[in-house]
Amino acid sequence: MSGGLVALLDDVAALARIAAASVDDVAAGAAKAGVKAAGVVIDDAAVTPQYVSGADPSRELPMIKKIFWGSLRNKLLIILPALLLVSAFVPWAIPFILMLGGTYLCYEGAEKVWHKLRGHHAAEEDAPAVERGPEAEDKVIKGAITTDFILSCEIMVISMNEVAQDSLLSRAIILVVVALVITVAVYGAVALIVKMDDIGMHLAAKDSAGSQRTGELLVKGMPAVLAGITFIGTIAMLWVGGHIMLQGAHDLGWHAPYDIVHVLEHPFAGIAVVGGFLAWLVNTLCSAVIGLAWGLVVMAIVHPLLKALPFGKEKGKHEEGDIRAAIGGHHAAKRNADPAP
Repeated sequence: MSGGLVALLDDVAALARIAAASVDDVAAGAAKAGVKAAGVVIDDAAVTPQYVSGADPSRELPMIKKIFWGSLRNKLLIILPALLLVSAFVPWAIPFILMLGGTYLCYEGAEKVWHKLRGHHAAEEDAPAVERGPEAEDKVIKGAITTDFILSCEIMVISMNEVAQDSLLSRAIILVVVALVITVAVYGAVALIVKMDDIGMHLAAKDSAGSQRTGELLVKGMPAVLAGITFIGTIAMLWVGGHIMLQGAHDLGWHAPYDIVHVLEHPFAGIAVVGGFLAWLVNTLCSAVIGLAWGLVVMAIVHPLLKALPFGKEKGKHEEGDIRAAIGGHHAAKRNADPAP
């Protein structure tokens, strides 16, 4: 009897070890996939706040909540099943899908750089959200979810590529974890960013001098925070997109660009302590330059087509707009709406 109990306990312990190993594998796979998708995640966090700028403060969090659930549906109910089917039946297509997503990242990043260098800001031409009226809320939410779908596709494809060698079940579990963690992280950060000015104005209205200084710092600092997020998001898009194209070209047989980058980073790799970081930095800068170059090529092809087609973008308009200007209009609207003391 005791022998049977010991055997049973041994079996339970073995199962527990297997389960623990599986959890570790899923966690490791999700972390690996999430890191590779970080560039798109940053851009997602930078883009989303514009959709609620100008809304009534009481509607900001409900709008973000709706966009959050829409993003989760995009990832779990549409993109994930489609990717699992592709990976199961036509896995050879994943590198091409990945390069297509990389091309889009390069195009978007290059377009942002191009507009910045030209000194063009769409917010100067487009009415800020505060002027569109409350009836536009559903349309704004739908537009945000549509944009999120594109970014979510890129996140999930990049993540899928990182775990392509795992079993189908492991891929599914890892991608579910990635979808949940990234969506919660992005929209949690977005909610904090959007409400930061409200927190600042609340603190600024207090009697304490320290609270007032903190509140003013938060309100005045938000444009710089958003500018920083936008800048980092743009660089990350070019870096990730360029690296995807670099690796994809190498896998398809064009080895020269990949080899040149490795030759450039090789002298730095041997430096004590910081060699690994410096080599990574060189690789990242090269990938960003390649991403920018490829994005400009795609722009040169796509922009004339968009102008020629009836459903293309209007001349001089950029889909995402200028977040900082939109938030600035949002701040002004709130200050004007506050009753005078």
